[in-house]
Amino acid sequence: MIERWGRGPLVAVACVPALLVLALLVGVALRYDAPTPTRRGAPPPTVAVPQEDETVPPAAPAPPGLPVIDYDPAPAGFPADPHPLDVTPLTEGVTPTRNIAAYDAPGGRPRALLAPSISGVELTMPVVQRRTGWTAVLLPSANRRLAWLPEGGWSSVVLRDQIVVQRRTHRLTWYRHGQPVHTWSVSLGQPGQETPLGRTFILGTTPPPEPVYGGVDVFALGAVPDDPEAVPTGLRGAHIGLHTWQDDDTLGEDVTNGCIRLTRTAQQTLLDEVRPGTELVVVDALTTS
Repeated sequence: MIERWGRGPLVAVACVPALLVLALLVGVALRYDAPTPTRRGAPPPTVAVPQEDETVPPAAPAPPGLPVIDYDPAPAGFPADPHPLDVTPLTEGVTPTRNIAAYDAPGGRPRALLAPSISGVELTMPVVQRRTGWTAVLLPSANRRLAWLPEGGWSSVVLRDQIVVQRRTHRLTWYRHGQPVHTWSVSLGQPGQETPLGRTFILGTTPPPEPVYGGVDVFALGAVPDDPEAVPTGLRGAHIGLHTWQDDDTLGEDVTNGCIRLTRTAQQTLLDEVRPGTELVVVDALTTS
């Protein structure tokens, strides 16, 4: 059975029979309630070092009629994240203070507008790269895509936490200031609906749409299904979620519609400690040395 619950902002939920479960999330009544393995990541992203004579590419004026990025899939044309599997923590976020244009390159073409909030929740996007006069952030409602922002119209936020999910071992690790705090077993996406690889972030929280979610709020992520046609019809347009379930019988298995499922205690801990804008990166496995 596939249903949508509530009015206005919606929470999308899919159910399948027996012990095989669901769980792609989430349409949106988002809200902001919250303020181990050793790892070696890929080399950190290349950040251009400003030179005294470097010319700052000017920002082209935003034309009228640009779409505003919301919970629906983001417009096309934004560049790929050059280091999507890098697990170097992203420690700064950007929050728009007004509608601002998002560009496809420094001095490039404005493709859409970013608003101060999505579905009533303040939007905070992790910073991944910088050039003189320009800042690149992870794009919401898209997978492994960046947006370039000129100076002005946004403020900086310190990000202290990071969540890393390993698909091969079905482990989620919460880091603070680059140090592991706790690790938990998780369930992930089933074949054909795999949990998307790469860097994304927490958009906000939404109340559990049904008792099967264990009565614990759900994190909605910036990521969406890699193959929207593979998920049940009622979930198309939904985001990947991080949430709990009514039991822990399928932890460590690939059974969801792309979401990341963990225990109620673990979810509540993250809800209490981790704020929207926090980076979440999904890799197959962490490299060690």
